[in-house]
Amino acid sequence: MTSSGAASLPDPSNLSRPQLRRLLRQNRRALSRAEQRRAAQALYRQLAQNPLFRRARHVSLYLPMDGEIDPRLLLREAQKRGKTTYLPVLSAWPRTKMVFQRVRRGEKFKPNRFRIPEPRINPRSQRKIWALDLVLMPLVGFDVDGGRLGMGGGFYDRSLAYLARRKAWRKPMLLGMAHECQKTGKLAVASWDVPLNGTVTDKRWYLA
Repeated sequence: MTSSGAASLPDPSNLSRPQLRRLLRQNRRALSRAEQRRAAQALYRQLAQNPLFRRARHVSLYLPMDGEIDPRLLLREAQKRGKTTYLPVLSAWPRTKMVFQRVRRGEKFKPNRFRIPEPRINPRSQRKIWALDLVLMPLVGFDVDGGRLGMGGGFYDRSLAYLARRKAWRKPMLLGMAHECQKTGKLAVASWDVPLNGTVTDKRWYLA
């Protein structure tokens, strides 16, 4: 499902990226625990029976922080269905690199340098991003054309930079995960930005 109206949304042209990022982070942090719980359940309903999720065998998700919408119901559902699930893991060196590592039910996590829980690094359990089927990505803001505003670290953009070098390389389905309140007007596109195939919120789908 797609939507186009954006009359009451923040206009990115009037704000710097840091200002817009700060405003949208405030929006999602303002949600109560009950609202976050309902949003996670709604996100699950939007995706769990969708063919994109049902067909995917290798699925990357994330563990939420800073008010991000929570995909852990989807993580458990994917594991219950026998899918191979992955979480992003920051590399010890180079510190700008992020890898995707398999996680199993009951696995223990430790906080990384940004206090995000992640599994202990195990290169034998890692998979290249182009070999994934579906990547469910956190974000700070999004527009209806596939634009994504991240936290500013550029980890996902660097992981997907291979697409700019070799257009014929395989690309996984890239879906942003967000609260509806994170939708914004048209985002400026930088040369390193990789567009999403769409964004799924607690309210609806926005396919680019």
